[in-house]
Amino acid sequence: MRLRRGAALKALASLLLCGLFAGVVVAAAVFPGLAATGLAAKGGADTFDDMSDNLDVLPSPQISYIYASDGTTLLAMMYDENRRDVPLADVATPMQQAIVAAEDTRFYEHKGVDLKGVARAFVNNENGGDQQGASTLTMQYVREATAYSAQTPQEVVDATAKTPGRKLREMKLAMALEKKLTKQQILEKYLNISPFGHGAYGIYAAAHVYFGKDPKDLDLAESALIAGLVKAPSTNDPATADGLPKAIARQGYVLDQMVTLGNITAQQRDAAKAEKLTIVGQRTPEGCESVQRPDLGAGFLCDYLRRWWLDQPAFGADTNERESRLRTGGYTIISSLNVQTQAAAFKYAKDQPGVGGGEKIGMGSPEAVMVAAVEPGTGRVQALATNRNFSNDQTNNKPSTNPGKKGQKGNYPNTTVPFITGGPDVPGYQAGSSFKIFTAVAALESGIPLNHTEDVQAQYVSNYPIVPSSPAACNGAHYCPKNSAGDPTGTFNMWQGFGMSLNTYFVPLEERVGADHVVDVAKRLGIQFRSPNDANFAKDAKEWGAFTLGVSDTTPLDLANAYATLAADGMYCTPTPVNEIKDLKGNKVTAGDPKCHSVVAPDVARAAVDMARCPVGDQSAFQSCPGSGTATGVRGDVGRPVAGKTGTTDSGKSATFVAMTKQLAIAGILTDPDNPQTNKTMSHPVINNAVAYTLKAALSGLPVVEFTPPSRKIAFGSN
Repeated sequence: MRLRRGAALKALASLLLCGLFAGVVVAAAVFPGLAATGLAAKGGADTFDDMSDNLDVLPSPQISYIYASDGTTLLAMMYDENRRDVPLADVATPMQQAIVAAEDTRFYEHKGVDLKGVARAFVNNENGGDQQGASTLTMQYVREATAYSAQTPQEVVDATAKTPGRKLREMKLAMALEKKLTKQQILEKYLNISPFGHGAYGIYAAAHVYFGKDPKDLDLAESALIAGLVKAPSTNDPATADGLPKAIARQGYVLDQMVTLGNITAQQRDAAKAEKLTIVGQRTPEGCESVQRPDLGAGFLCDYLRRWWLDQPAFGADTNERESRLRTGGYTIISSLNVQTQAAAFKYAKDQPGVGGGEKIGMGSPEAVMVAAVEPGTGRVQALATNRNFSNDQTNNKPSTNPGKKGQKGNYPNTTVPFITGGPDVPGYQAGSSFKIFTAVAALESGIPLNHTEDVQAQYVSNYPIVPSSPAACNGAHYCPKNSAGDPTGTFNMWQGFGMSLNTYFVPLEERVGADHVVDVAKRLGIQFRSPNDANFAKDAKEWGAFTLGVSDTTPLDLANAYATLAADGMYCTPTPVNEIKDLKGNKVTAGDPKCHSVVAPDVARAAVDMARCPVGDQSAFQSCPGSGTATGVRGDVGRPVAGKTGTTDSGKSATFVAMTKQLAIAGILTDPDNPQTNKTMSHPVINNAVAYTLKAALSGLPVVEFTPPSRKIAFGSN
């Protein structure tokens, strides 16, 4: 009576494992040289029946793709292994045939283990031929899947160790797998998991790395060459001078096998062998230093997304696990980057129209034009740009301008330091009078209306204490701020004081409402206090009189989001670099959804915005703005309702401008990030124009949206 093939194999394997035949046939076939040692028999101590046939397969590492907000513009790829699984239907038929011809000509005949192959390998190895292992395509898949699914170091060793026991486990698992999956399913999994060299894992990566095309578009010659790489991916790498001849020789073998199998004719084989292949040999770019649209300067936003991801508990228990998920999880990430906004921000960070040639700031300047754009009501960061290349290559960087770092390279024109968003080592930069808006909000919350007046003098003697040696001290240890030279004196209301940026209006106003209240408003609107000095002041801010004049460090992103909160009627949204995230299976991940809550009453926010129309040449809802302001040309530049504020630090070490509409808020800071205490005076036309022109371009084609007027009560009081 003839046994079925599976039963015959099972019976044979049991005999082998009992030691009757293990060291003679299987070990000699699959591990030449071991038979004489007796180790093969030892590896088969357990019977074949006792071995588990359960193959727990974890997903192999997959590329995560980052797109712009349009969902089609690819920005970057994150991966540990360059792999993207594709269905077999998306793989060219010649490629499917070639891999079978290369690795397992009897694939469609056996049930996971090829008895004829085992016997052939035994005879070949015993007679001194080139050593053969008799692994079927299914067994090869089992080996790769077991290695990827290993949970402990020992499991990794067991999955890859060259022992008879491992080989026999592969046989058992391969037989079980063939009962669960069709040949086509196994072939698909094999093509997706196999390494093809040159950093390519799986057929999708291989097709792109070697030929710059999708696997469905591979022709016969290309398919045969790729199929021939699996046996020795590094040795046969066709992208190297040494590997190319070997890859071509292996391609010829595959094509000959395809003729033998009846996949192609001899004429097709000869034509394929004669085809001159163009090997791209381009490794798939990875990470934020290799963004796919260099013209967008999007590396800094990409990096912000990566750092944001590492802070999200949804992606793992710690930063290591979260980064692993990003680089292996196969996520599709639709970022918040708006191509139109980002392109404009990068353009005007590098070159500012309407600015004299001597003032322009370019890619080679130590001064940085740093711009952040945030969407009110969602917190989505539409743009992060500066006149820097996002790169760690500092080979051609110019010397640092920091006196304490003489002889060291500066962070220009290349850097990966998060200047625009801040970090543990980047507390930010002083933003000057742009902070006055926090005092205005605190006053409005305290029932002080926009028409509240103060007696503005050239210098104001406050009750705030200060070190007597400070330039801002007078009358002993009193904080005594001054207005800029030429500023008017007299009685002014909040619209006027903000429009003309009168220091001696806002310091007494801060005294009325309490500096701690003002700092609390700033915190609610998202201002971070990253430097230890600022953090200490912010803990007990009652005597922080200079806060309203912007002496605390901040970043363009924090500032843009603070103003965006007011544009959104007091709705604060945590800044986010994503619009949507989907996992490998297409399921939505909610970690990227906007996280918003109200932090300022809508009428208060609307009043603050109404006041903020004065500096930029717009007009309040009550026609209360003065004829002068610190950036009056912006309304004409932007061409729609706009609000905002300029800011300048002592001696002009930094220049700040924030502009907002109902649809977008943009903040820009100009300074030398290597040396924020620079002696250079920063140019307001540079940063004002960079922000205004970015805002105009970003909103081009969008409808004009009017600001909602505040109530008359908050504007003029109960009377």
